[in-house]
Amino acid sequence: MLFSEHSFIQKNRYAGSIEVICGSMFSGKTEELIRRMKRAQFAKLPIEIFKPAMDIRYSDHAVISHDNHSIPSTPIAHSSAILLLSAETKVVGIDEAQFFDDELPHVCVQLANKGIRVIVAGLDMDYKGLPFGPIPSLMATAEHVTKVHAVCVQCGAPAAYSYRIATSEDRILLGEKKSYEPRCRACYFGLADRHL
Repeated sequence: MLFSEHSFIQKNRYAGSIEVICGSMFSGKTEELIRRMKRAQFAKLPIEIFKPAMDIRYSDHAVISHDNHSIPSTPIAHSSAILLLSAETKVVGIDEAQFFDDELPHVCVQLANKGIRVIVAGLDMDYKGLPFGPIPSLMATAEHVTKVHAVCVQCGAPAAYSYRIATSEDRILLGEKKSYEPRCRACYFGLADRHL
């Protein structure tokens, strides 16, 4: 029994991994997640995709990008529900990870240690420019981190910040172009107007 467990660990120790796709609003995070998950499907790997139950902007049971690409998903209220996935699953996708609880990094590590490829997409900063939810911890434990950028609506430079144009001060505000716009550092902080 002990020998077979050791053999399983030796055989699968390089199979699992964690990948994080992060960036601002409108930077293509979900688009990239969908692309990677569809490539896994083309390779005939069993996949499962999860999203926060609170995110019903486009669909209850699909992850949908701003460009209207989509893939079926399972909405869940707590990250521990991801551990109930099918035993055959080889690739797990998680969208809008910033809205999940602080247990998500631990869940992802458990999955990766079982030999599962875990692909996580989410905002790395909130509208105040502060680290958002479990994303920083996931970035620290991931084998691969991809930071994608939007285009600043003020000047056209690469944008890493989500500037909130809505009046709400709640940290979590599900919204679209009426609530947020991508901005570069200079336009987000108003540095272009300063005479240094």
